Amino acid sequence: MSERRNAGREPAQVYGSTQIELAWTIIPILIVVVLFLASARVIHAIQDAPEPPGALEVTVIGHQYWWEFRYPKLGIVTANELHIPVNEPGHPTPTFLQLLSADTDHSFWVPEIAGKTDLVPNHPNRMWMDPQRTGIFLGQCAQYCGIQHAKMLLRVSVDGPEDFAAWVHAQQQPAVEDATAAAGRRVFERNACMNCHTITGTAANGRFGPDLTHLMSRATIAAGAAQNTRDNLRLWVKDPSAIKHGSLMPAMQLSDADLDAVVSYMETLR
Repeated sequence: MSERRNAGREPAQVYGSTQIELAWTIIPILIVVVLFLASARVIHAIQDAPEPPGALEVTVIGHQYWWEFRYPKLGIVTANELHIPVNEPGHPTPTFLQLLSADTDHSFWVPEIAGKTDLVPNHPNRMWMDPQRTGIFLGQCAQYCGIQHAKMLLRVSVDGPEDFAAWVHAQQQPAVEDATAAAGRRVFERNACMNCHTITGTAANGRFGPDLTHLMSRATIAAGAAQNTRDNLRLWVKDPSAIKHGSLMPAMQLSDADLDAVVSYMETLR
């Protein structure tokens, strides 16, 4: 009987709670605002951190397909293998990097030390590294920049204070003249090598390719694509595409005698 009496009536209408709706709208907004402010504070602290007096400054220039490292205050120019000091608690020495590109977009990435930062033409970027332990740390270009992007590698050597000081002293010396390699130097200067490369203390002052003044102090050649051995160095000079297809370095078409002579000369560049 009661079902018949209620058959024509609508059930009780629930229109919700204004207080609950305000709560589930305002509380998430407040959470997002707090997270945004906290993230902005951390990003500002990292990106705009002031340089301490003892900071090391390095200019990183990305090329297709290699890395150029310049130490403006130390007068050092090298390639593909970056040396920086470890940051000891009692002697803080962070490294500040200015990132530039010579051609297209690149990205500097050493996962174990620092995050990825892009190198954009005509748009300088900055980042800093604060390594807490010594060792060799591997990185590479993380932005597709051309056919040899995958072989645009780099090595960061984090040195103790004494080792870093010894490396700086050695890098600041001019190329050592070796009388036994004079024939190779003449081959180097007679061909287009000196138009692209610099060797301090000689007439070679090219900027298109890596500085070779202390070539043999590096463990690798071709931006980490091969170990720095005589056989690999000879192959690299003879036919760069055999190691790095798409390399902008041309094959010099040297005779075997000239090739052996120039490789012997390059082996003296320590």
